[in-house]
Amino acid sequence: MTISRNQLFDLRNLTFRETPSRDDPEKVRAIVEATGFFSDEEVGISVELVLERLSRGDESGYYFLFAEDGKGKLVGYTCYGPVTGTESSFDLYWIVVDNDFQGYGTGKLLDSKTEELVKKMGGTRIYAETSSREQYEPTRAFYRKAGYHEEAFLEDFYAPGDGKIIFTKKVV
Repeated sequence: MTISRNQLFDLRNLTFRETPSRDDPEKVRAIVEATGFFSDEEVGISVELVLERLSRGDESGYYFLFAEDGKGKLVGYTCYGPVTGTESSFDLYWIVVDNDFQGYGTGKLLDSKTEELVKKMGGTRIYAETSSREQYEPTRAFYRKAGYHEEAFLEDFYAPGDGKIIFTKKVV
């Protein structure tokens, strides 16, 4: 279902929820796989985090924000949580938007709402990491546009020629 620009997606029709439901692991799997960015192992991790939250609640340390369209379709989500051993730092583990809903500001809205939730939880900084591979340039551009700043580059972190770039954002 590709949305044409004539049927301009209206972000005001999105609903948000923080509590995962039993069908979210498969919904998350579907949108993460469909992006074409993530390995099978990474897709599995995205599902594991939802399952961990479902089984352990807040004790899991993983928090979610799910965005759904007016028909209840999952169009994007974030997974975030406090960094153990820190006073007010949070990791943004995942931010994923369904391919059909990219380019409408969905990711920006998810990031903004996640920032608000982090702030309510006492967070002052959000850290996000991504690959240095060329494929991830749109991801890095998204973070820069959303107010994140590159803090570190770890060469060959994921594999030879595939470094880790760590971005940070002050919560305001």
